[in-house]
Amino acid sequence: MNSPAKHIDHTLLKADATSADIATLCEEAVEYGFASVCISSCYVPQARRLLYGSEVAVCTVVGFPLGSQTTDTKVFETRQAVASGAAEIDMVINLGAARDGDFVAVLEDVRRVVAAAKNATVKVIIECCLF
Repeated sequence: MNSPAKHIDHTLLKADATSADIATLCEEAVEYGFASVCISSCYVPQARRLLYGSEVAVCTVVGFPLGSQTTDTKVFETRQAVASGAAEIDMVINLGAARDGDFVAVLEDVRRVVAAAKNATVKVIIECCLF
């Protein structure tokens, strides 16, 4: 039977998270069989090392938490994260553009991040509470 844990991203995105916190997160992810750990990009190399040989993917965020960064910034973050070992990218859309109804800009933002991610999975975060 497929474990429900295989559908969970074990996440720690607190600004004050430490490398010890990330190590604990990775240990828990392996122990419980989570799909991934979702962490700030500065911890991607550490998580990649700690999770090497496991089935747990390394995920990081771009444009987090507000989505108001430029698309070029999100593309840079994505390329750097993938080069550091991230297998998944969770991006935050430009909420202001979405609230303006400028879905062409939102689509372009997503399209460019997906292109920069190459073979990494991209998930789109929409902060629904802000709409």
